[in-house]
Amino acid sequence: MVLKRVLVIDDEENILVSLKGVLEDEGFAVETARGGSVGLQKVRKFLPDVVLLDIWMPEEDGIRVLEKIKKADSYVEVIMMSGHGTVETAVKAIKLGAFDFLEKPIHFDKLLVLLKHAFTVKELQDENKLLREQLSEGEALIGKSAPMDKLKTLISVAGPSNGWALVQGENGTGKELVAKALHRASPRSQHRFVAVNCAAIPDELIESELFGHEKGSFTGAHDRKTGKFEQANGGTLFLDEVGDMSAKMQAKILRALQENCIQRVGGDQAIDVDIRVIAATNKDLKHLIRDQVFREDLYYRLNVIPVFVPALRERREDVPLLLSHFIAMYSAGKKLSISSSTLRMLQSYPWPGNVRELKNWVERACILSTGDVIDSLEIGDWEDDSQPDVLSFEEKSLRMARAQFEKEFIVKMLLENGGNVSKTAQVIGVERSHLHKKIKNYGIDPCTL
Repeated sequence: MVLKRVLVIDDEENILVSLKGVLEDEGFAVETARGGSVGLQKVRKFLPDVVLLDIWMPEEDGIRVLEKIKKADSYVEVIMMSGHGTVETAVKAIKLGAFDFLEKPIHFDKLLVLLKHAFTVKELQDENKLLREQLSEGEALIGKSAPMDKLKTLISVAGPSNGWALVQGENGTGKELVAKALHRASPRSQHRFVAVNCAAIPDELIESELFGHEKGSFTGAHDRKTGKFEQANGGTLFLDEVGDMSAKMQAKILRALQENCIQRVGGDQAIDVDIRVIAATNKDLKHLIRDQVFREDLYYRLNVIPVFVPALRERREDVPLLLSHFIAMYSAGKKLSISSSTLRMLQSYPWPGNVRELKNWVERACILSTGDVIDSLEIGDWEDDSQPDVLSFEEKSLRMARAQFEKEFIVKMLLENGGNVSKTAQVIGVERSHLHKKIKNYGIDPCTL
């Protein structure tokens, strides 16, 4: 069960203690903060759903703290408290986004009713926010090719389950988008999707980042911190770049996944977590296992549902759809189109950086193009050193240059399709008999490729 989080900010210790005791007895996860500045720090670390905030505090008054909380996260509900508030102050607080106003001394029955209403509103706001994020998703899973249809079908089937998934694919293919799509299709979609870059966490910070820490547990731990596992409780934890995890991090994560519970650094309480794990990698984990770099037991725990994201060169027919999508994103309202010669070039290019590289190319093209039609000659040569040989010619005559391009293009496409002439003809959009004739004229032997 995911506990609802309440943060109490007041300058009176007895109020903090009494409210914490009552609310914890009611099943809430409660943190307290004495004073506004400490309270603001805890808002960032504890990520509360509702804040109970005193108006009159000597260090920083509650109205200013309210403004800062709403500026940091407008979805946090704030209930103001005061023993000598005025109507004018209450109206000002409501205008600044406070949920309601509670007079001291606090009547606990009234507080619990108010909290119930606040959480109802918070749940509706969270659902609304999620729907808006889904509608405004800038990088949807775009494509109608056979590999993309297969991927989307798998997401629709596996998404509603609680099964863990291992998303595999090259850099730039959209592995995180796939993970988010699995999360949105799941019963956990109303809870958080928390991403962890496994390659970016130093060994000395692993436990603090993943599991959190208690105040004073080490030098610099001035307050309690909630870790990634706890933040994702009830939702999805996305472990990106799992193939780059250190051995120490692998051991720590494996233990937490096996036991479904964590312990904050410096704490003595086991905290149960209910999460769905989706991992992603561009590495061959089985090869890393053979090299004793990646733990075999962790691999089999993560790889319940294997998901493979195709490279862009494996779904070239999706390039026009992606182009239209990215042009709409970056054209700034201008009506831009792609020249036919540029489109052919884009579809024949191998895209080593995959969709991310195509997206960057379109953004650059939209910025540098001066007319209504995007032409590759206008925006300059390709930057990537891996550009295909078909884009550079030694022949001086147009006829010979065209022949050189055509031969090298056919050889390249045959290589990518394993020498299969029928499949190559289908991919490049020509009749099989016509391609056979070209192969014969250029003296190409598909069996030797």
